[in-house]
Amino acid sequence: MYKTITIAFLLFFSLNLIAQNTQEEVTISGKILEESSKAPLEYATIIFDNKNDAKVITGGITNRNGEYAIQVQTGNYSVSIEYIGYKTVSLGDKRITKDENYGTIYLEESAEALEGVELIAETTTVEIKLDKKIYNVGKDLTVRGGTVSDVLDNVPSVSVDVEGNVALRGNDNVRILINGKPSGLVGLNSTEALRQLPAESIERVEVITSPSARYDAEGTGGIINIILRRSKLQGLNGAITTNVGYNPSAGINGNINYRTGDLNIFSTTGYSYREVPGNSNSSTQFNSTGEFLDENNTYDRKRKGLTSNFGIEWYVNDSASLTTSILYRDGDDKDVNTNTLKRYDSNRNLLSTTIRLDPETEIDKTIQYALNFQKNFSDSGHALTFDFQYEDSQEDQNSLIQVNNIITNDIKTLEDQSQILLQSDYVLPIGENSQFEAGYRGNFDTTSTDLDVETLDENTSTLEIDTGLTNQLNFKQYVNAVYSQYGSKFGSFSFLLGLRLENTRITIDQPTSGSLNKKNFTGLFPTVNLNYEFTEDESITLGYARRLRRARGYFLNPFRSFSSATNFFQGNPDLNPSYSGQFDLGYIKRFGKFTFNSSAYYSHATDGFNFVSFDTGEFANVDGEQLPIIVRTPINLATEDRYGFEFTLTYNPSRKWRVNGNFNFFQNETKGTTPNGLSLDNTNNSWFARISNKYTLPGAVDWQTNLDYRGPNADAQSQTEGIFTTTMAFSKDLFNESASIAFNVNDLFNSRKRQQTTTTPTFTAFSEFQWRERSFNLSFTYRFNQKKKQERRGDYGGGDEGFEG
Repeated sequence: MYKTITIAFLLFFSLNLIAQNTQEEVTISGKILEESSKAPLEYATIIFDNKNDAKVITGGITNRNGEYAIQVQTGNYSVSIEYIGYKTVSLGDKRITKDENYGTIYLEESAEALEGVELIAETTTVEIKLDKKIYNVGKDLTVRGGTVSDVLDNVPSVSVDVEGNVALRGNDNVRILINGKPSGLVGLNSTEALRQLPAESIERVEVITSPSARYDAEGTGGIINIILRRSKLQGLNGAITTNVGYNPSAGINGNINYRTGDLNIFSTTGYSYREVPGNSNSSTQFNSTGEFLDENNTYDRKRKGLTSNFGIEWYVNDSASLTTSILYRDGDDKDVNTNTLKRYDSNRNLLSTTIRLDPETEIDKTIQYALNFQKNFSDSGHALTFDFQYEDSQEDQNSLIQVNNIITNDIKTLEDQSQILLQSDYVLPIGENSQFEAGYRGNFDTTSTDLDVETLDENTSTLEIDTGLTNQLNFKQYVNAVYSQYGSKFGSFSFLLGLRLENTRITIDQPTSGSLNKKNFTGLFPTVNLNYEFTEDESITLGYARRLRRARGYFLNPFRSFSSATNFFQGNPDLNPSYSGQFDLGYIKRFGKFTFNSSAYYSHATDGFNFVSFDTGEFANVDGEQLPIIVRTPINLATEDRYGFEFTLTYNPSRKWRVNGNFNFFQNETKGTTPNGLSLDNTNNSWFARISNKYTLPGAVDWQTNLDYRGPNADAQSQTEGIFTTTMAFSKDLFNESASIAFNVNDLFNSRKRQQTTTTPTFTAFSEFQWRERSFNLSFTYRFNQKKKQERRGDYGGGDEGFEG
C-alpha cells in the first residue's frame, strides 16, 4: 500500500520528467468496478512502475464512474491497481507503445486488508451526486436512538412537519421506497411506520428529485429511497445499539452479517418503547352568532414496536445470485387523548364545558416475503434482474369514547392490506459509453377497511350502531407499467432519455351503501436527463419528468371519520389523478474545501389536490347544546404551479470540523373554485433552511448541532406561522473505536409547534399543535469485526442503477 501514498508525492515530479523526455506520450484508459456489486470504484489507483528506471513511478486515479485515462511515456512498465480494502490486482509487465484500453477490471473485497487499515478521511454526512443526494445515517449523532422520521427530518430538501408528514421541496406527494421498492416497512400508515422504524437500521437515504423512467410515475414531489444496512464482508460482523431516554423511551437494535463461501446471511432486528406526549388547542369564532368554541387536547401515547428483517443471499455462480428475505413488523400502541371543549358567548362568558376522553389501542402487523434474482453477463453492466414481493399488513384500532364520564361511542377500525410486486429489469451496455434498459413492474394492492361505530342512545342509555358513520370500504389499485430508456456519453456531454407507460385500475366498493366506483386511466410519462461536465469538479444538469399523483383510499372514502364531536374528515370518491410536468436545472461545483450544489425547479400540475374546510349546516349534540359541524375534504383544483430554488453548501475546513447548509425557497400558485362557487385562488411563498455543524472537541468528543427553520406558508383558507427547531448531540468513541456513546436532545427549546389561523365565510379559527415535546436520549453502540470509519465508496445502489453518464 506504500505505493498508493508514494504516488501522491511523486506524481508532479514524474510529470515534469515526462515533459523533459523526448519519448512519445500515449494514453492508457479503462474502467475499475467492484466484483460483487459491479459498482464503479472512485479514487482507485493505477500505478505504472518503469522497468528501465526504478526511480520513475507514475499513475492516476479513477473518476466517479470508475473510469481513468492516464498519460504515460512509451516504455516497459509493471502495472498494478490498488484500492483501500480491496485486493491489489497486478496486470504484469506491459510494453506500452501506443494508446491502449485495458477494458473493465474487477476488484475483490479483502476482509483482511480492511482489518489492518485505519482510514484517515471521514466521508461527509451528505454526499452530492449528479442525480441525487445521499445522506449517510451513521455519521449523524442527532438521530442515535431515534427513528427514520427523525432521519428524514435532517435530510437536505426533505422536511417533516409536526404531524410526521414528509415533504420534498415543500411538496408532500413523495414516493417512499425501501431498497428501491415499495415495502411493508412503510406500512398502511407511512407516518406511523416511519416513527417506529429505528434509525440504526438505515444505512443511507437517497433523495431523487428528477427520477428516470425506471421508477414509478407516482410522486409529484420526487422519490425518497431508504437503504437498509447490509454488509458483504467475509466472516461474522455486526453492531448492537441500545438507548434510553426521556420522555421515557428505551430500545435495542442490532444488525448482523455472516458470509461464508457462496452464502451471505444478514439480519436487522430492533425493539423500541417510546412515550410521546403532545398537545394542541384551538379557538373558533362563528360569524353568525359571535360565539366562541375553544378546544384543548392532550395526547399521552405509548408506542411499542418490533421490526426484523432476515435474508440469505446465495451466489449461484460467478455471474448469478439469488436473494430471499422475510420482514416482520409488530407495533402495539396505546394512546389516551383528552379533549376539553368550552363554549363561550360573544363576550367570552363561559356557557358550558365538555370533557371528552378517547383511549385508543392500535395493533399493527406486517409480514413481507421478497425474492430477487440477478444474472450478470460477461460484459460490464449487462444484467437481468427479477423481483417478487408479497406482503400483508393489518391495522386494528379500538376506541371507547367518554364524554363527561359517560361512554358515548365505541369505535372499531379493522384494516387489512395485501400487496404483490412483480418486477423485471434488463440492462444492455452498447459500446463503451452507451446503455439501453427496459423493464416491467406490476403493483397489485388490495385494502379492506371496516369501520364500526356505536353511539349512545340517550333514550335507552345503550350503545347502538350508528349507520351514518359505520361503513366498509374495499379498495383495489392495480398498476401495470413498462418502460425503456437509452443513455449515452459524448465527451463531456451525457444524456438519458426514457419513456414509461402506466395503466391504473381502481375499484372503490362500499357494501354498506351499495355504491361501486371504478376508474381506469393510462398515461405516458417521458423523462429527459442531460448532463454536461465542464471539469471533474464542475457540471450542470437538466431534467424533465412527467409525474402523477393518485388519490389514496382514505381520500376517496366518502364516510366521515372524526377527531372530535364537531370536526370531521370526509373523503371524495370523485377525485381524479393529478398530472404534472416537472423541470429541474442543477449546478454543482467543488472548489477547495467547499462543495456547492444548487437547482432551480418548476412544475405545472392539473387537477391538483387541495383540502377545504366548510360548515355543513349540521349540528352535533354536545352536553345538550347544538354545535355546528365542520368538515374537511379533498377536492381537485384546476391548476397548481410550483417554482423554487435551493442550494446545499458543504464546508470541511479540517478533519475536526464539518458544516452542511441547505436552503430552499418555493412559490406555490393555485387556481380553482369549490363546487359551491368559493374561489381558492392563492399564491404562497415559503422557505426552509437547515444548518448542521459538527466539531470535534478536546478529548475526541464529537459535538453536533442542527438548526432548522420552516418559514410561514399559506393557502386560500389558512395561514401557518414559521417553526424553528434545534437539535444537539455529543458522541465519544470507546475501546479503540469498537464502541460509541452518544447523548442527544431533540427540540432543545421545545419550539416545534404548528400555529395556524383559518378564515372562511362562516368562521375564523386559531390552532396550535405540538405532536411531540422535547426529548432526551442516551445511546450506546458496540461493533464487532467492523470499523467505525469503514466505507465502501462507489456502492450507492439500492434500486438506482440507471445510466448516469
